[in-house]
Amino acid sequence: MRATPVDRLNHVMNAIDNIEALIDGRQTEEFRQNVVLRAALERFVEIISEASRHLPDEWKSDEAAIPWREIAAIGNVIRHAYDGVDLDRLWLIANDDLSALKGALLRMQKRYFE
Repeated sequence: MRATPVDRLNHVMNAIDNIEALIDGRQTEEFRQNVVLRAALERFVEIISEASRHLPDEWKSDEAAIPWREIAAIGNVIRHAYDGVDLDRLWLIANDDLSALKGALLRMQKRYFE
């Protein structure tokens, strides 16, 4: 069965929740040294990137402050330029950028499903 936009929104939300749990209490240096932690974070960001591509344009246009193109692009970097992933940028995304995205997704849920 093909994933619906609601499924995709939930995939992004679940990936954000997983990232929050993954990085909770961790420091940058642990992230840099732990290859499994980095791989998990990359995978969750990749899921966010791919699922976000399948959200309806109308939904995304209602949340124009979110950098949707950059979110889509980071997945390409992780998939195709995996040896050049900027660890500092990935850590920044996990710690600083996801809260705005999560807020946008919660507003989408409220706007379209309540």
